[in-house]
Amino acid sequence: MCNLYSITTNQAAIIALFRVVNQHVGNLAPGPGVFPDYRAPIIRTGASGRELVTARWGMPSSAKALLDAAQKRADKLRAKGKTVDFDDVLRMEPDGGTTNIRNVKSKHWTRWLGPEHRCIVPFNSFSEFNKAEGGDIWFALDESRPLACFAGIWTSWTSVRKVKEGETTNDLYAFLTTEPNAEVGAIHPKAMPVVLTTPDEVETWLSAPQEEALRLQRPLPDGALRIVVQGVKKDGDAQGPN
Repeated sequence: MCNLYSITTNQAAIIALFRVVNQHVGNLAPGPGVFPDYRAPIIRTGASGRELVTARWGMPSSAKALLDAAQKRADKLRAKGKTVDFDDVLRMEPDGGTTNIRNVKSKHWTRWLGPEHRCIVPFNSFSEFNKAEGGDIWFALDESRPLACFAGIWTSWTSVRKVKEGETTNDLYAFLTTEPNAEVGAIHPKAMPVVLTTPDEVETWLSAPQEEALRLQRPLPDGALRIVVQGVKKDGDAQGPN
């Protein structure tokens, strides 16, 4: 599961490469380490064309996941002798969000697979964790970490992300995963993010009918990625792979 990536390319280059016509991010700071629930740039189709915005990483979790978590919370409160209004516990159950999406046939996700909810997530490198290999292992298309993007989805959602915040309404996003290619599979055999590398792939993901767009849920070819750094939480000025 990919729960860490970097986006350090400046916003002018992002706008140029992905043909953005509107941007709503102000001064976009470099993100050498983007973690779940952080705000980060995404590109989606707006009323006037492609727009660059920021959103929080983590789509809404399933109703069942939240129900199970709320039930556990309610049981703990009852065990302490407290009176519980379960509807209120459920409404205020914090949901940090789901960062990676694999099962696109799930009813929970199909509502957001139309073009109006698809987005791309720009990145320079991404990490998969493997304790035996030294911790976070960072992958990029090559050592220069060229700009690429994940195939993502987004929505606007009202929920409790953190207890101290209470209910808030946010633009949220996550990206699709698939089986890993050889490089990622050697570190994390379960999955890798869905990476788009050409303008045609970006156009297909953002605008094609659902069946055609979902054909992009496939691994990169073997040999398409390089390990560029390992053992650090941010892909910055750190040592490369040993």
